Parts: sequence; structure tokens; C-alpha cells
Amino acid sequence: MTKHKVGYFVGSLAKGSINRKLALALVQLAPAELEMQEISFRDLPLYSYDYDADYPKVARDFKEAIAAVDAVLFVTPEYNRSIPGGLKNAIDWASRPWGQNSFTRKPSGIIGTSPGSIGTAVGQQHLKTILSFCNSPMMNAIEAYIHFTPDLISDDGVVSSESTRDFLANYMSEFNNFINRVYTAYPRS
Repeated sequence: MTKHKVGYFVGSLAKGSINRKLALALVQLAPAELEMQEISFRDLPLYSYDYDADYPKVARDFKEAIAAVDAVLFVTPEYNRSIPGGLKNAIDWASRPWGQNSFTRKPSGIIGTSPGSIGTAVGQQHLKTILSFCNSPMMNAIEAYIHFTPDLISDDGVVSSESTRDFLANYMSEFNNFINRVYTAYPRS
């Protein structure tokens, strides 16, 4: 049984984010092989290449947190048919300076929830485009667009719907399998 450290990003900075609730549920439903830890990007300044010669400590710490995990999971809402600006800013910090992309060959998964019926589908497609450029192998199936309804997930991550809970547990199991496949194809040096 291979264990993997997974860093997860909650795309919304809102304290009451439904995607934060979803992330907590995923942590609870993850198989024992996955050690989950949040990677926060809340304190990152707006990226500019002016920083490339001397990253601020918060950005160095952020890149080190990504380097310390085996895979990344994005749990994100959709804002204006894309991803939240804070999340895009974090990806820009992580992928720079040129030649020091933190996502290269790092397995990734994307999931999100929304009150809308298409549950983050368009935003996830945009994020897939970005991560593809960042050379991050992505789990493209199972796709997971969660339609959030009141009381679906409690503040502490408990999922009230058995079918949703089973789907999310299966998603995390498949993500674990995907990570194993990526590291079979791209062994770590």
C-alpha cells in the first residue's frame, strides 16, 4: 500500500465557502493511502515577474508546500465561467519563475461544487487548460461537478446524501489509483 501526500487548494477564499465544505468531506472520505493537507494561498500578493529574482517568503513557503506533496487536488468554485482570481494568481506563483514550475509531472485532480445545475463544469475546463500548460498530469475521469443543495454537506464536512457520499468516496479512491498510475509512468527521481 503506497501512501501519498496530497495538497489540496480551496479555490474560494470565503470562510463559509461551500467548496471548503466539499474539501472537508473529501478529506474525511479519502482512502487511508492519501494524507490530505490544505495548501493555502490566501496571503500571496499579486504575481509579477518583478519578483522572479527574489520571491517573497510567503511565495517561497507556498512553493515549498507544493514541493512537499505527491499530488494536488483543486476544489474550486466557478467565477464568471472561469476559476477564481486568487486561485489563478496562486497557480501563476507556483509555475514561476521560468524553469521552476511546481506542477511539472505532479498528478492533479479537479472537483468543485456550485448551487448551479452545471456545478463548476466550465470553470473546471478552464483550469484543465491551465494545468495542461503547466505539464501537470490530470485525472480527466471521473469528472465531478457537484450540484450543491442546502444541507448537502455540513460545516464540518459530513455529507447528508448517501449517493453523493459514495460518489465522493469513489472519486477519492480513483484519484489515489490515478496518482499510482502517474508515478508508474513517471517514476520520481
